[in-house]
Amino acid sequence: MRKLVLLTCTVVATVVIMASFAGAQQVSQIDIAAGGSTMFSPSYYSSSVAFVPPPLEGAVYPSFSADVLLDNHFGFNAEGMFRYHQGLYAGYQKFRPIFYDVNGVYTRKVAAKTTVDFMAGLGGESLLFYNVFGSCPSGACRASISSNHLLLHAEFDMRYYFWRKRNLFIRPEAHFYRIVDNTEFSSGNILRLGASIGYTFGR
Repeated sequence: MRKLVLLTCTVVATVVIMASFAGAQQVSQIDIAAGGSTMFSPSYYSSSVAFVPPPLEGAVYPSFSADVLLDNHFGFNAEGMFRYHQGLYAGYQKFRPIFYDVNGVYTRKVAAKTTVDFMAGLGGESLLFYNVFGSCPSGACRASISSNHLLLHAEFDMRYYFWRKRNLFIRPEAHFYRIVDNTEFSSGNILRLGASIGYTFGR
């Protein structure tokens, strides 16, 4: 739970810093959004290794994001997400992935109520592996062990403003992650597809 609180605080703090950095430019709008998505990843096929890493795929991932967009069509984005239910790694070890990233954004209005966003940036993947042994003396065993990796992130999304005042939007989105040194799973290439609902300030 502390990891999730830290993730939320990190996203909020990053947006505040980005807004301060953008102070020299004219901020046109700020977006906040929450959504859900799922993962797709290729499996590993080989008979030459004793242990075949599983793919990081499926499950439901709640997400939270915020954008600071400028008048020149550029801006900044911060987002984070986590697996809602714990997964079962290799059939026995409970785990939960957490993703977070910070991006540069290019946005373009393509219709009266529709805007497309392209973004790319850097972030991290934190894998929490939970202790499955119940016989440890009190305080002698760690509740979880984390494995952290750098990731590269790219995203394409489309915001559609469906409310009359044009502040509420729904946003189908596609994300691609390249996770560096991702030895725990079958591939470091991850596709995430989902949608968010959000609100725009300043539009």
